[in-house]
Amino acid sequence: MELTLDLIYLIGDIMDKFGFGMMRLPQLDENDPTKVDIEQVKEMVDVYIANGGKYFDTAYPYHNGVSELVLKEAVVDRYPREDIIVATKLPIFSVSKPEDMEKYFNEQLEKCGVEYFDYYLIHNINEMTHHAVYDFDSFDFVRQKKAEGKIKNIGFSFHDKSEALVEALEAFPDCDFVQLQINYLDWTSSSIESQKCYEIATEYNKPVIVMEPVKGGALANLPEVAEKIFKDYDANSENVSWALRFCNDLDNVFMILNGVSSLEQMESSINIFKDIKPLNEEEYNLINKARDIINDLTPIKCTECNYCIEHCPVHIPISKYFSTYNAYHINKIQKGDMINSAVAYLVLAETEGNGAANECIECHACEKYCPQHLEISELLKDVDKELNRC
Repeated sequence: MELTLDLIYLIGDIMDKFGFGMMRLPQLDENDPTKVDIEQVKEMVDVYIANGGKYFDTAYPYHNGVSELVLKEAVVDRYPREDIIVATKLPIFSVSKPEDMEKYFNEQLEKCGVEYFDYYLIHNINEMTHHAVYDFDSFDFVRQKKAEGKIKNIGFSFHDKSEALVEALEAFPDCDFVQLQINYLDWTSSSIESQKCYEIATEYNKPVIVMEPVKGGALANLPEVAEKIFKDYDANSENVSWALRFCNDLDNVFMILNGVSSLEQMESSINIFKDIKPLNEEEYNLINKARDIINDLTPIKCTECNYCIEHCPVHIPISKYFSTYNAYHINKIQKGDMINSAVAYLVLAETEGNGAANECIECHACEKYCPQHLEISELLKDVDKELNRC
């Protein structure tokens, strides 16, 4: 497979493969994603760069529009532009007319404090964004910006079925890369189709950036019985290391975005990447066993991206309810303490500004924005049935 020069210079030291995802940054207020702990982020950035990291991935909606500003303050304003790699995304889901793309692009340049982007993606090509992507010809828009020297590498992130990926690659044959959701839990998923999408990208000779390698933290905080599989094999291994090693073993992957949320997580990820080793056959078998257990124990496959919450008219903290429900279900199966999960739900539901699960009006607005294709309104009924009445 031929790689562009810009892609080739990334591949060297293993730390060049670790991208700092700025989607889940530490917060000063857990209920307000705009209240980012900027001082801790600066510490994370300093440690990351000191250890050879370069790649920073953000997007227009991350942290309710604040992430790009944080990138400027914590990275761009503090380090030479030539020493860092900046990636962000065209918020195509917010584009209602062609001229909106120019407006958002110029705003992003200003917010990030740069004159060009090293990597610029059309954000989340899927069924919901299909109209804007194709009818407004977003592919040609990013081509023009590349020709103007304002983008070095153009591509897109993708959350849809494999057939839609083929359509996008046929329509955008000159894209430099694709960004896919890949992790060992979604590898065989019929809704995410990680393996199929990876194989299609490889067939089309498009290098892959991995997003959600730890599935929003789900593969860091495993059910005890799944974690035991890994600990029995290697007592010193971290859950995250199994997830990152799985992605690192894929030949066509040149970047793995890890959305760390604290300085401790950053230091842990650096240690994992610096000592990363290929999986052997026995370790692959262990991952397969763990995958089956996790799928059985966690009924709602939410990554807590929170795209849904922004569009809920009754302000239901959807991802928090789903996380609480999964914890309840794990305890139920493992015969643990289920009361704590029920209490946690009730506390959330009674918090000022939060809608309860049974207050969902089934407008389905949230579902249009869910990268995991969850039937959120139906799942909220399960939450209410189990946690509001136990």
